[in-house]
Amino acid sequence: MAWFLSEADVRQLLTMDLALEAVEAAHRAHALGRAIDIPRQRTRVPTASLHILQGALLDEGVMGYKAYTASKAGARFLVHLFDAADGRPLAVIEADFLGMMRTGAAGGIAAKHLARPDAAVVGMIGAGWQAQGQLEALCKVRPVRQVKLYSRNPDKCRLASADFAQRFGVEVTAVDNAEAAVRGSDIVVTITTSATPVVQGEWLAPGMHLNAAGSNALIRRELDEKAVGRASLVCVDSRETALREAGDLLPALEKGRLCAGQLIELGEIVAGIRSGRTDPQAITLFESQGMAIQDLAVARRLFELARTQGLGRSCP
Repeated sequence: MAWFLSEADVRQLLTMDLALEAVEAAHRAHALGRAIDIPRQRTRVPTASLHILQGALLDEGVMGYKAYTASKAGARFLVHLFDAADGRPLAVIEADFLGMMRTGAAGGIAAKHLARPDAAVVGMIGAGWQAQGQLEALCKVRPVRQVKLYSRNPDKCRLASADFAQRFGVEVTAVDNAEAAVRGSDIVVTITTSATPVVQGEWLAPGMHLNAAGSNALIRRELDEKAVGRASLVCVDSRETALREAGDLLPALEKGRLCAGQLIELGEIVAGIRSGRTDPQAITLFESQGMAIQDLAVARRLFELARTQGLGRSCP
């Protein structure tokens, strides 16, 4: 009988340290051929959309999928976890907090391997729900001491700045525009739903690392063509998924200024198959679209913790 974990259960169990370990392990498995990941499938109707990511982690003995819907009424997320040996359902897990944490963890793992070891100043564009996971993960992997936060909504930006400073113990300053967030930063994070670029290539400086986490559809763009072109290393979570829906990369790919073979998967760097940052002056870029195996790796660990700690309940 499958186990059900609510959002409250997940919040009680899930830490960023767990998410970072799980996501890094999932990417390593993918690079070594021990994971299966199917790019996101989408069904759209005039009033809502359904998105499904599915895959398997062979050495962890699980397979499953995340399904989420989006509409004007909001978004709903569920991860379904199955035993890979016999197909037995293991768990159904509410996954809004889970998804935010695993997305932040992916950015944290990218920064761990691609940002300079002394990177301490973060420029963040976007102050919504996903921004907190991005910042928490960065604080775990780099000596972050200052954050410059920008959002199109000044009130939201000020509230988020105070909240982040208190929770993560770093200096967080609300800035007036995206350029102010980018210039002088060691790590730049974009976590928006923008359809037009919010970062211009001329703002970038040698040694920067960029985590672009919002452009997970062809209609979304956070970086202009010059910003992508200035990156000497372009890393993606999944090459196959990036070629389908990385809106930031599409213009360069279409014009032949970037080719699929230049895209390095995060797992290849984690597993030591490809090199990460080799030049302290290089500009590096991580394009994050999200993978099912990230959700499954976190979900498997939460399922085991929940059974040990007596959280959750059985599904009929």
